[in-house]
Amino acid sequence: MEKTVIHHIQSIIPNIIALSKKKSSFSFDYDEEADVLYISFQKPQQATDTEIVDDDILIRRRNDEIVGVTILHASKLKT
Repeated sequence: MEKTVIHHIQSIIPNIIALSKKKSSFSFDYDEEADVLYISFQKPQQATDTEIVDDDILIRRRNDEIVGVTILHASKLKT
């Protein structure tokens, strides 16, 4: 199990580094009861529009800028 967790973390490191270079303050929040993962690229998020790009993935926008992603049934997603 530890190797699987480490592998998953290693696979997302390049994306986390790329996000941090944009000087945005991103954060993650997981609601275990609802099984929803919230990823915010800015604080406060204040989205004005939501685009459904997959049955379980919502893109949150403010004007033309992506300010967050909501992932439904997050623990069920396959990598």
